[in-house]
Amino acid sequence: MSAAGEEPRWDRNSLEIQNAAAAWIELCESGEWNAEKQGELEAWLAESPAHRVAYLRASDVWKRASRLRALSHPTSDIVVPGRRILPAVLKFAAGLAIVAGLGVGAMQLVSHTGERTYSTAIGGRKTIAFADGTRIELNTNTVLRTRMTTASRMVWLDKGEAYFQVKHDPAHPFTVMISGRRVTDLGTKFVVRRGSSQTEVAVLQGSVRFDASDIQSAARTATLLRGDVALASADAMSITKEPVQELARTLSWRHGVVVFNHTTLADAANEFNRYNVQKIVIADPAAARLAIDGTFPTNNVEAFIDAAQRVFKLHVENYGGEFLISR
Repeated sequence: MSAAGEEPRWDRNSLEIQNAAAAWIELCESGEWNAEKQGELEAWLAESPAHRVAYLRASDVWKRASRLRALSHPTSDIVVPGRRILPAVLKFAAGLAIVAGLGVGAMQLVSHTGERTYSTAIGGRKTIAFADGTRIELNTNTVLRTRMTTASRMVWLDKGEAYFQVKHDPAHPFTVMISGRRVTDLGTKFVVRRGSSQTEVAVLQGSVRFDASDIQSAARTATLLRGDVALASADAMSITKEPVQELARTLSWRHGVVVFNHTTLADAANEFNRYNVQKIVIADPAAARLAIDGTFPTNNVEAFIDAAQRVFKLHVENYGGEFLISR
C-alpha cells in the first residue's frame, strides 16, 4: 500500500497482481462461483487500486476474447483461457490507460457473468462500477439484481431507487426490469424509482424506451427524452417535462443530502423517512401544508426537527424514536 498522499505504485509486484487477477477471472467463469468467493474477491479488490485496475483489465480482455471466440465459432462453447494465457495478454495490455475515478468507500466492482444481488440498508448508498464503463448508484433501502453476459446486460430493480449511467452498446442492450415494465437504454443517464403503487423514470441525458414487459402494446410504450419524467402504474402511464436542473435536485441523495424547494412539510417528512429509522409524523393537516426550503443531510433528522421548531414554531414530541410534529 502507498503511504498517505503518495501516488499508487502501479508497477509494484505487477506480474503477481496480473496473475492473481487472471486467476480470479478464471474462477469467476468456471461455474464454481458463490457468495463466499465473491466476498474474497471484493476483499482482494479493496486491498489496492492496482488490484482493481488489473481486474478491470483482465475482465475487458476476457470479454473481448469471448466475443471473438463466439464470432469465429458460433456453434461452439466458449473455452475459458488458462491462467498462463491471460497474464500474457494482460502484459500486452499494460500500456493501456489507467482506469480513473475508482473511489473506495462503498464502491464494488462486478464483471463476471451470472446473477448478482446488491442492496442498501435504510440510509445507505452504494456504487457499482462495471468493466464496460457503466455505473449504477443505489439509493437508500434498495435491492437490485444484475446479470451481465456477452450477449446482453439485464438489471432488475426489486425495491428502491437507482441512478444509471450507462455505456451505450447497441449490440449488447442494457435493460432495467421493474414492476412489469422495462426500461431500455438508448444512450443515456437516467434514474428509476420503484414505489408501492407506481414506477418513476426520469431521463437526465440521452433517451430510453419505456414499455410493458408482458405485452407489446404501442399504447404502453414511450421513448423518453432528456427532461422527461414518466409515472407508471399497473394500467396507466403519464409523461411530464421537467427542467434538468430540477431533476438534478432530486438526485441530491447521491451527495448525501435532500433539497427542498417550497416542499410541503408532509412531503419533506416522507422523504426524510426514506433515509432514517427514526420517523417523522406530521400530526395535523395545517402543519402538513406548510412549505419548507433548504438542504439537509439525509441522516440528520435533528436538523429537520430544529427547523420545524425554529422556523414554524411547531411543537415536537419524541415517542421512542418517532417524532410527532404539531402546532
